[in-house]
Amino acid sequence: MKFLRNLLAAILGCLIAFGVLFGMFVIFAALMGNADDGVVVSKNSILELSFTEPIRDYVGRDDSDPFAAFWDDEVGLDDILHAIKVAKEDTNIEGISFTTSFLQAGLAQVQEIRKALLDFKSTGKFIYAHSDFYTQKDYYLASVADEMYLNPVGAMDFKGLATEILFFKDLQEKMGVKMEVIRHGKYKSAVEPYLSNTMSPENRMQIKELIQSLWDTMIADISDSRNITDEDLNIIADTLGGRTPKYAVTSGLIDGNLHFDEYETLLIDKMGLEEDAEISYVEFRDYIQVARKKRLLSGKDKIAVVYAQGEIYYGEGGKDFIGQGLVVRALQKAVEIESVKAIVLRVNSPGGSALVSDIIWREVELAKEVKPVVVSFGNVAASGGYYIGVGGDKIFAEPTTITGSIGVFGTIPNAHELAGNIGINAEQVGTNKNSVDYSLFEPLSDSFRDVVQEGVEDTYEVFLERVAAGRNMSIAAVDSLAQGRVWSGVDAKENGLIDELGNLDDAIAAAAEMAELDSYGIRKYPKYKSDFERLMEDLGGAKVKIGEALIQEEIGTEAYQFLKEFKEITKQKGIQAKMPFSLNIK
Repeated sequence: MKFLRNLLAAILGCLIAFGVLFGMFVIFAALMGNADDGVVVSKNSILELSFTEPIRDYVGRDDSDPFAAFWDDEVGLDDILHAIKVAKEDTNIEGISFTTSFLQAGLAQVQEIRKALLDFKSTGKFIYAHSDFYTQKDYYLASVADEMYLNPVGAMDFKGLATEILFFKDLQEKMGVKMEVIRHGKYKSAVEPYLSNTMSPENRMQIKELIQSLWDTMIADISDSRNITDEDLNIIADTLGGRTPKYAVTSGLIDGNLHFDEYETLLIDKMGLEEDAEISYVEFRDYIQVARKKRLLSGKDKIAVVYAQGEIYYGEGGKDFIGQGLVVRALQKAVEIESVKAIVLRVNSPGGSALVSDIIWREVELAKEVKPVVVSFGNVAASGGYYIGVGGDKIFAEPTTITGSIGVFGTIPNAHELAGNIGINAEQVGTNKNSVDYSLFEPLSDSFRDVVQEGVEDTYEVFLERVAAGRNMSIAAVDSLAQGRVWSGVDAKENGLIDELGNLDDAIAAAAEMAELDSYGIRKYPKYKSDFERLMEDLGGAKVKIGEALIQEEIGTEAYQFLKEFKEITKQKGIQAKMPFSLNIK
């Protein structure tokens, strides 16, 4: 009895202690949530624009959650664009100082931010830029500045776009583990690294044409901002005419070589301040908190923006991947709410599960029977990412959006050779002829391969039918653009895979026009669980997040990305409608 009494007392004590700590944490989180009230934007302020973290389209933070501000400090592309628009009208903001190096964003995201900055300048406000190192994405974005500067001993990268693909055929043979591949589409090269040690002519051609189109768009934009012809910019890239700070000035890529203190002196002069004056900077992250309280669009009628970002897997979904759960419920909610008059589906995905893609496609079809549905493609809308959007009434993409990739494949790991090498023999017993259809430790049977191939072919035919119906094209015409080939937004517009070149704002404006709205507000879906909520559901959640961050820090971004991609391969189940390769453009 004494033992039980002590045990109950210990349990009760732990519960009370946890309750006290939890209560203190709620109070602390509430105080932190109000911390942004202390952000003061004084007159003659400069907005300090610096992006140090990876940018995703949408973080889905629920501002009514008291823990969100404390646990989730991410900002999305939607936050960034909104803050720049607010700053444009803020009389206390005189200009922007852009100081980003090693920008972690996709080209379409960079292009959207670039357009927002150009709009900011339209009011007569200035943008100046300084960096110790300009990557090509950094330079592309910073080139909107009135003047841009580089550290005298800094560096910049301006040489044209390139990408690299790894091939694993020999590695598979050495390990005794290989990926059995069943595919449709001559351009469906997602599986090519498992079948060959060299790039096929078809794959090389599509990648070359894709990155050339992206580069042409970048060059055209830079040309407009820097007043350098496209031809001269390509000569500078070919001759590495910006490889040193002095060459970068001589070639006209930048305006001068300055240390940061010298750059600040220039800003002081630009502001008309005294020589020893202190610049009133406003950090962009702080300004986002201020901007979140200001609505630029309002009205009793609403347009719902439903975000679908990441690879596509069967399940609930979240910030990092698309599942049918969250996206389907978001679309259904947007249809059910009477004040929502139109829907914009924002897609940023290389694809994934063909089954989930079709489930979401069907929900888009049902939604547009009730309300207009406009689709906006972000960095990438390939394969399954294209699939889920093709049912919309109208499709927008940026010129730099990677889109298309209409094709499917299946991959099945097989370790028969490895098993034999290390002395493992697997025996199977079944009740019927096909009850034992596949074993990791046995060679793939012809009958099983035929069944999977049949599934791939059927899925491809359905994919063609969905695109043909959505784009009002014949199946033969779609097939000629398909075969797993990817296109830039510019080429996708020319061949009819999208309707218009434009960003998310353009898609929202089109949805408003279709719904005949003069004034409207925006509702964003879905809302993701905060890290704290996920921690409460799974105490390993925070540990995983911290562990992944430590791994990335130790092995480097590129190696971590390779590790992450390998992990994603192991998660693939069923037939895949996925972008034909992992494209790291640099």
